[in-house]
Amino acid sequence: MRLVVQVRLLPTPEEASALQRTLHSCNAAANRASAVAYSTGKRSRNDLQKEVYAELKADFGLSAQAAVRSVKKTVDAYTTLKANVRAGNLGPRGAKRRVRAESKPIAFRQDAAQPYDDRILSWQHDSRTVSIWTTDGRLKGLRYVGHPEQMELLVKYRKGESDLVHRDGKWLLVAVCEVPEPTVSEPNGWIGLDRGITNLATTSDGTNYQGRRLGRYRRWQARKRAELQARQTRSASRRAKRMARRETRHAAHANHKISKEIVAVAQRTGRGVAVEDLGGIRERARPSRDQRAALSSWPFDRLGEYLAYKCRLAGVAFLEVDASYTSQRCPRCGHTERGNRPTRDQFRCRRCGLAGPSDHVAGVNVRERARLAWGFVNSPALQET
Repeated sequence: MRLVVQVRLLPTPEEASALQRTLHSCNAAANRASAVAYSTGKRSRNDLQKEVYAELKADFGLSAQAAVRSVKKTVDAYTTLKANVRAGNLGPRGAKRRVRAESKPIAFRQDAAQPYDDRILSWQHDSRTVSIWTTDGRLKGLRYVGHPEQMELLVKYRKGESDLVHRDGKWLLVAVCEVPEPTVSEPNGWIGLDRGITNLATTSDGTNYQGRRLGRYRRWQARKRAELQARQTRSASRRAKRMARRETRHAAHANHKISKEIVAVAQRTGRGVAVEDLGGIRERARPSRDQRAALSSWPFDRLGEYLAYKCRLAGVAFLEVDASYTSQRCPRCGHTERGNRPTRDQFRCRRCGLAGPSDHVAGVNVRERARLAWGFVNSPALQET
């Protein structure tokens, strides 16, 4: 299982200048390789490298391996573009977004991330330093810091490339770790999870993670963005981007806390975690005008991703089940109709009278569906006679 670990570099002003010049040179070289790839159609790594390798070394001051990494970055960008076009993410043929993406070479920002392999970047974990190649020469003894858990992953499982990133005035190294997955244990029960907007998550045990605080924060951010956009200045645009990144980090932190607590309970009690399969919900839902912003910024998908990978790391079973009518079905008698949910928050079965919070009832229904689905998938195959 691949995990990404991020550490912060602590360069001196002179070292930071060398790192910045290196990023500028590498991205200028990548732009040159991109222009050649666009004009010649040579977008495989070997063909493009033969075409531009000598030029990148001579004109941009790159070492051999840095030139190879810049070419690989360019090839990966065109591969991603091709995959997005094929998947329809840029719209049909003739769509403005697709035409804009395909009508010119891919461009890299001056400070875009640059990949490093073990030939031009080495880690000294004992001293918490790295030795990294720059256009000004090798920087040795460059210190880095990070979260203790991530530092432990870095020491044990780092593998492959690392990216040099310059973001908000900070220098970062983003490394990939190949972490072995434990065997998933057979669950002796399930924790059903209902995800929503007002309540971010509600478990079948009755634990409720409210989203009011996150909702207030998002509305406040939306008002501030509207004020900045009205100014139409470059400084306002830069500040709006910083605020958007801060909002993303805030939502990610909330999702990490929720998923960590749920997986910890599941691991302690020997149960699995089940969630609704909400794929395509934005296309299926027809929200009112006042609800569009809330639905489009709803972080349910990220919460599901966090739950899935944390369950895999902990050896906890994870399952997605059908989301149809989970908040309208009675878990006691099975009666399903829209009238069972007279309000958003309340459930009352019109047949047997079972009543309770609608999100809790939905979590119980998810739990029961997971129990049936797991038993069906893991049942022994019938022998033909």
